Amino acid sequence: MSREQRGPNEKLGAVLALAGISNAGLARRVNDLGAQRGLTLRYDKTSVARWVSKGMVPQGAAPHLIAAAIGQKLGRPVPLHEIGLADADPAPEVGLAFPRDVGQAVKSATELYRLDLAGRRAGSGGIWQSLAGSFAVSAYATPASRWLITPADSSVAREASPSDGSGAPLKVGHSDVRKLREAAEDARRWDSKYGGGDWRSSMVPECLRVEAAPLLLGSYSDDVGRSLFGAAAELTRLAGWMAFDTGQQEAAQRYYIQALRLARAAADVPLGGYVLASMSLQATYRGFGDEGVDLAQAALERNRGLATARTLSFFRLVEARAHARAGDAQAAGAALKSAESWLERSRPGDSDPTWLGFYSYDRFAADAAECYRDLNAPRQVRRFTEQALSKPTEEFVRSHGLRLVVSAVAELESGNLDAACEQGVRAVEVAGRISSARTTEYVKDLLHRLEPYGDEPRVVELRERARPLLMTTA
Repeated sequence: MSREQRGPNEKLGAVLALAGISNAGLARRVNDLGAQRGLTLRYDKTSVARWVSKGMVPQGAAPHLIAAAIGQKLGRPVPLHEIGLADADPAPEVGLAFPRDVGQAVKSATELYRLDLAGRRAGSGGIWQSLAGSFAVSAYATPASRWLITPADSSVAREASPSDGSGAPLKVGHSDVRKLREAAEDARRWDSKYGGGDWRSSMVPECLRVEAAPLLLGSYSDDVGRSLFGAAAELTRLAGWMAFDTGQQEAAQRYYIQALRLARAAADVPLGGYVLASMSLQATYRGFGDEGVDLAQAALERNRGLATARTLSFFRLVEARAHARAGDAQAAGAALKSAESWLERSRPGDSDPTWLGFYSYDRFAADAAECYRDLNAPRQVRRFTEQALSKPTEEFVRSHGLRLVVSAVAELESGNLDAACEQGVRAVEVAGRISSARTTEYVKDLLHRLEPYGDEPRVVELRERARPLLMTTA
């Protein structure tokens, strides 16, 4: 599993001795960290001996996991150069940086855009493919804290030169920015209706690579630049959301981090809050409720007195989701009450951002139902789900499917097996019309909950109806 031999790696050996980690101990720590990221690694003490005595460089994410494992033992960050692995492939780190300098921020974002959906550098082989599906919530700590400290850059004006590697420098104007915003608006509609895996949605990363990257590397005034960074941030967040919906958690995380950095360059605090809310939802979905709370509260904190009532309502709703996943019923209830209060204060004439067009009372009710599902309160789940499903729409097909599954779970926990299966069948029908790994996971969860009733005819029928859906994601 190692690809290069250079002679003994004395630096790695010395740091291992300093940390008091044996070869077998390091192998075990690296394998465990890999498992946390969704990777199956089988390193042993012999592997580590080769890294130290023969200077072999392990492939993929392993050098970064080695540094992380040693850093945990030492209680401080360990850079790759300290352990003699500075020349390891840098791809696993692309997109995870949140640079302080705006020029470096452009470089970080455009580097990410040059990677395709499988996580490989366009036109080359792919280390990143081995990272598909991994997720490390700790990667959000630095971006969130830096955004809270300084949510805007002083100036983003840029004068490009041919040395940037982008060919003849572009002179960017507001008309260029409008095209990006139109692309983002189209992508939002496709994503809601057909899921993040639909081929039309998958064009977003291509748009970032072909359209957004050359603009970011071009020349622009501070005014145009702010607008450009905002449009790029919206599109980058969408790419992250679609990756999240299709189960590509590592890709989603990188897009979100870059979207937050671009929102800071745009001096768009509500948009930055929206990105943080998206990060929070991902962390919560992956089981990190406490970290989800932190991210949602970070979104709220910088937006007090800036964002509209509806925007603040959404941030509080996301916080409630995280509290519920963490099992804190009191905090979740308080956040839900606050979210509803802010929503009631919103008015049609408010200057709500366009990206918040999806959020209305039925969305609030749907997320409230999921909060109470996580808190094992089926009566509340049924009450809010009925409200969420009262206005089915073809515009938000995926959301409708998710709500049907939540409704089925509530019926099941209330002892209504027939109603649960009826809602489950409707959910499977919706899930079959879209491309959303997240929706499929909800269906799988429902089927798992129905296992004790496996011989019941309605359950057998539901399982058979879901079989084609599950086979496509196997």
